This record gives sequence, C-alpha cells and structure tokens, in this order.
Amino acid sequence: MHVAILGAYGSAGVATAERLADADEVDRLTLLDGGEPGGGLCILRGCMPSKEVLSAAAHRYHARHDERLRGEPPEIDLERVVAGKDAHIHGFAEHRRNAVHALATHDGVEFVGENTRFVGAGTLAVGDRELTPDYVVVATGSTVNVPDTPGLDEVPYSTSADVLDATEFGDSGIVMGFGYVGVELAAYLAEVGVDLTVVEHDDRPLDEADPEFGDDLLALYREEFDIDVRTNVSEQRVERTDDGGVRMYLTGESGEEVVEADQLFLFTGRRPNVDGLNLEATGLEAERGWVEPTMQSRDDDRVFVVGDANGHEPILHVAKEQGFLAADNVLAHAAGKELEPYENLHHHVIFSGASVYPYVRVGHSEQSADDAGVNYVSVSREASDDGVFKTKYATRGRAKLVVDADDGTVLGYQGLHYHADVMAKTMQVVVERELRVDEIPDRAYHPTTPEIIDGLLRAAKSELR
Repeated sequence: MHVAILGAYGSAGVATAERLADADEVDRLTLLDGGEPGGGLCILRGCMPSKEVLSAAAHRYHARHDERLRGEPPEIDLERVVAGKDAHIHGFAEHRRNAVHALATHDGVEFVGENTRFVGAGTLAVGDRELTPDYVVVATGSTVNVPDTPGLDEVPYSTSADVLDATEFGDSGIVMGFGYVGVELAAYLAEVGVDLTVVEHDDRPLDEADPEFGDDLLALYREEFDIDVRTNVSEQRVERTDDGGVRMYLTGESGEEVVEADQLFLFTGRRPNVDGLNLEATGLEAERGWVEPTMQSRDDDRVFVVGDANGHEPILHVAKEQGFLAADNVLAHAAGKELEPYENLHHHVIFSGASVYPYVRVGHSEQSADDAGVNYVSVSREASDDGVFKTKYATRGRAKLVVDADDGTVLGYQGLHYHADVMAKTMQVVVERELRVDEIPDRAYHPTTPEIIDGLLRAAKSELR
C-alpha cells in the first residue's frame, strides 16, 4: 500500500507519518513538503513564536503593576525580542525537520521537498512526475483568513505573522479580529506601546466562555492595558489616509463611528490552506462539513484531511491526535474494518492578558452543559479571594467548576487568572478520568496558585450536600 502525506513538516503530518512509517501494511510512504525553511505552522508562525513575544510583554506587565518596584517601567527591545525568538524557533524547526528526514531513512519511505497538487482523483503532480498513491493524507495547515471588507485590498495591514517579526510599530493601531489571535497579540502590542482600538462584534470576547469571563477580560484590557475595545460594532469599510494610515468606518448601536490609526492589524482568524492543491481536479470542495469525524473526506474515501486543513479545530494537540487517528483509519479502511471517529475533550488555553491572565477551558462550561441537557451545579471563585494571588500581585480573574449534580463528577473547569494555563493539564486529567470532587485531595503544600482549585472543590462539595 502506498500513502502520500501532503504537509509532512506540520504537527498533524508528522504524527501521521510516524504512525505509518513502520506499519507492515504500508510498503511505500511518500512525505511531501516544500516549506522553506520547513517546520510547521506551530513552530514557525504559531504557538511557539507567539509565546516567545508574549513572555516579554508579561515581564513588562509585572514591572508596571508591582507597587514594590520603583522607577519607570522598562521598554521592550523589539530587535532583541525578535532575534531571540528567531534563534529559538530556528532550533525547534531544525529538530522537526531532522525528525521528518530521519523517517525517510526507513525502508520504503521517501521525503520530497516540494509542494504538490492534484491533477485528478487520486493522482498527484510533484515536479515533473506523477504519483498515484492508494491513500492521500492532506495536512497542509491553515493560512490567514482575509475578510471581504470593502477597501481592505487597498490598505496595508499586518497579520499575526508580521507582528511576530516586526521590530517597529506605529504609534496607534486598529485591531480587526478579537478571537484567540487578537486577544493574545493585542496585549503584546499594548505593552510595546501601541495605542490600540479593538473592534469586537459582540457584547464581549471569548465566545466559548461563560459571560462573566468575557466581561472580566474586557475590563482587564480596558483597565490594565488601556485598550479601547469597541463592542457591538462592525466594520463597514476601510480606506487609506493621506499620511499612510488607516481610516475605518464602523456601525453599531449608536450609529456610525470613524476611527483612524497609523496601522491596521488583521487578526481575523485562519482558514484551511488548500488553495494550491487544485482540489477542483478531485471533486473535493473545502467547505463546512467536507471532512468526516473519521478524518476521511466526505467525497473521496481515500483522501484523509487532518489538522488545521480540515477546518475542525485549529489547536496543536488536536492536530497531532487527528494525525495519529488518520493513520489508524487509513490502515482500517485498507483492511475493510470500521473507522473510528475523532472525539476529544474540549481543552483550550488562550494566553490572554500578555499571558499573565490566561484563559482556560477544559470540558463543559455552563452554556455547553445546558446545551447538552446535563444536570449540574456550578461553583465560582475569584482570584482575589485567595491570599496567594495577592502575594503574587496578580489578583484579577476567577475560576469555575461545573460538576454533575447527581454524583459529583467534575465535568468542566474554566479559569481566567494567573497560572490558569499550568492548571489545564491537571484539570484535563480530572475531567477525562471522571473524578468526583470527593476523590480529589484538598491539600495545600505552600501558598501556591492551585489553591483556587481547592477552594472550588470545597465549594462544590458544600453545594452538593
């Protein structure tokens, strides 16, 4: 059996390749990726570089907000930030490339450093040759989603990738897109010194969160980062100003507004990166629902699509898990066995608030529990209720548990507070293992931020009684 993987450097592609490289059923595996330098989106333009720049913003934020420190807060040296980021990312990407090239030393495995395209159903063009593999796994990641806002094609804008490489910014900026990308990078830009106006279409950000978390984040950005977040407004058109800046026309509950700034930041999400694949030749269309939960394409049972390319959920751990599953399902399909659907526990971390106040959701929120018809109780706790957050000079935010009302099983955790990100793994284990609140020790070892979880557990036990 011959399998071709398009996008072999990415997290999903590597996972698929690792699973198939030594499979007895696969006698030929072709890994294709023309990325330069190659390493995958997460390493080069996503998770890793964004956390690098956010760490600089976090240090400056702490320096600004700790009353025990004297003097003006330091400035962020953008050239050193970018140089350090590039050095680290170069090492990470090289490690990824080496791992892929090592797979190509296995019998029957070939790496081709070129991009490819379909020229027919099941047929790929690679340079001057054609391949007709038995199965194709598409793992080509995602690209920037550019909305069709009138005038946008005539106004220069900076994407998240541009921000990660920038060593200078204008004095002011307008942010389009306040999802996870915008939420993370807006705080970085504010710490760099950009006077920001953010466009938010709804009452609050954080669509996946219960409302109080979105309200907290909104207050945090306005009060701690001095960001002008305009809520319940929509972009109507943009135009270039005479001095090279940008003018945006907004409409909302109060009518039309006009905002001007030096720079436009486009953080409007990402979409599947399939433009160069010539899917038209296969009959496939990259639209909503085009990939089944088994990672199998809806219209061709020998094409599997994993990671960001399928549009399901653009999260690193999801991409890897989908890659492993796709490999297993390719083998199952070839053997005439039933395929397994991809199922995962909701597990998101957004490095909001310059990563000082990250938002985490594991499992159910109240809204999702309501939608699922679950009988539950919920308990909340504010970070300011725990002395440890006062000693850390990071007292904003809250946490919440959603617990089965009948047996006390922990169904979900949300946190928007200092160190919420490091609690995500613990709470993932708690929810996935279906632990009850009375099974989890209430034990504080020293003043540590996980005490907020202890407080939630005590409150949940009391509520259940």
